[in-house]
Amino acid sequence: MQHLDRQVIEQAIAWAQKSETLWLCTVLATFGSSPRAPGSWMVVSQTGQFIGSLSGGCVEEDFIQRLGAGEFDQPITVMRYGDPNDAQGAHLALPCGGILDVLIERLPAEPETLEHLTTLLAALQGHRRVLRNVHLSSGERYFTDEPGLGPRVIHDAESGIVQMRLAPARRLIIAGISPISAPCAAFAVTLGFEVIVCDPDEAACEDFSVPGVAVKALLPSVYIAAGACHSATAVVALTHDPRIDDLAMIEAVRTPAFYIGVMGSRRTSAARAGRLLRSGGLSEKEVNRLHMPIGLALGSKTPAEIALAVMADIVRVQHGRAINEL
Repeated sequence: MQHLDRQVIEQAIAWAQKSETLWLCTVLATFGSSPRAPGSWMVVSQTGQFIGSLSGGCVEEDFIQRLGAGEFDQPITVMRYGDPNDAQGAHLALPCGGILDVLIERLPAEPETLEHLTTLLAALQGHRRVLRNVHLSSGERYFTDEPGLGPRVIHDAESGIVQMRLAPARRLIIAGISPISAPCAAFAVTLGFEVIVCDPDEAACEDFSVPGVAVKALLPSVYIAAGACHSATAVVALTHDPRIDDLAMIEAVRTPAFYIGVMGSRRTSAARAGRLLRSGGLSEKEVNRLHMPIGLALGSKTPAEIALAVMADIVRVQHGRAINEL
């Protein structure tokens, strides 16, 4: 299973290739509790099929009903859901009690639509980081270079332009199959990561079954060296086997992966650092990129607890939080 953003855009491309008009819906802003963050997508076909989500289901149902009634025939519509003071959406109260602003774009069956969606997909695949600009008055859409970190959605009320920051979909590469791998993969899928597990043992790969996870029967280092990592990739080695773990680390530090970690005690980690410096050809700077021991210090004992510590540390690093930051 791919990251939900990629699924949304790939399905949109499939519909556009069939010359179908479609509606791309984006969460612009949230107020109070909300199940989906700004930037979340849903795409709907002219027959009412959809993929993605904006809420727990109530907003999606309302949108489909309105679309069937002939609404949203303009290039751009902005809807507010959950606000009792807004006449347009007052009849729908969100179960979480929050408020959603949703941008609805009607994308006609034209070559320009397909070209635009293809650029979106390229950004999610890691080929390019861009800002997607949408003029709310004219419906004009174009891309500019993405300048750096920041909020996923920026709404400039004065200019009437919405900017959406697009970056690669989050990916987790798990190097090696061990008792930790399955719970780690399951946590990552729940968190919205695209997850790939690599191990050279074909029998172990055949037995590994976590819904939504791709399994590849090859050395993780080979997969990583083939260009599997982009800037939104985390790589974790979880086997205690240096033939798998060390090689994966040697290749991973040559990539833009934002998190690279390997399991082991402090003593094991110190020994690994020495091996990587001595015979692995890595510099001290490269070794210092490695999170080892991996994970937050939660006192974890069981495989599930260790997996939780690993994923918690990955999320911490992704959000740029110091390990002791409140």
